[in-house]
Amino acid sequence: MRFLRRSESTDAESGTPTNAAGDTAVSDSDAEARSRARTTPGKGRATPKRREAEGPGRRRGPAPPPPRTQREASRLAKQNRPAKEDRRKAAADRRRRMDAGDDRVLLPRDRGPVRAHVRDIVDSRPHVIGLFLPLAALVVIAALVQVPAVQQYVTLFTFLMLAVMLVEGTLLGMQVTRRARAKFPDEKISPLGTGWYSFSRATQPRRMRVPKPRVARGAQV
Repeated sequence: MRFLRRSESTDAESGTPTNAAGDTAVSDSDAEARSRARTTPGKGRATPKRREAEGPGRRRGPAPPPPRTQREASRLAKQNRPAKEDRRKAAADRRRRMDAGDDRVLLPRDRGPVRAHVRDIVDSRPHVIGLFLPLAALVVIAALVQVPAVQQYVTLFTFLMLAVMLVEGTLLGMQVTRRARAKFPDEKISPLGTGWYSFSRATQPRRMRVPKPRVARGAQV
């Protein structure tokens, strides 16, 4: 009996009862504290359902059947089409960025620093080629006027102007290609493609050019 009492005697230093193996006994309060420490604290709110988390716009259930007629397909496409106001805003924003020369929205033929430099060279001076559209309108008017003398003079003037435009366009293409190669020696520049691009740019009126000219006439490029 004394041996059992000695084995359950208290530790002289800590005053805590020990067992026969020498381990310190854990009180009930310590066990509750450890249990509370291992417990994950609550979120403070209920977990939302899947339907509430996905939002009211998410449709549940089987997919709708495909359209069977052209009218049903047109109606479905019209329902899924963005609003007219949104389309107008997107088109206006795209047009503004194209006028500013943003490569992300430009056509492939207008992208890159080489084409931008070619546009600057063409826009820096006036060209006789810019009278191409007015000349075409003059030919149409002369064809409507049933006066042989007027048609004869207009035809002669048209052929003369076309010859001048052809010569100027050829010289312009050669000059633009030479200057572009001098500024971008590491780029592969096609003389035919660059010459045609500069010619088509010069035939357009200055206000109708896209992207808009970023240099004034007479500027040094």
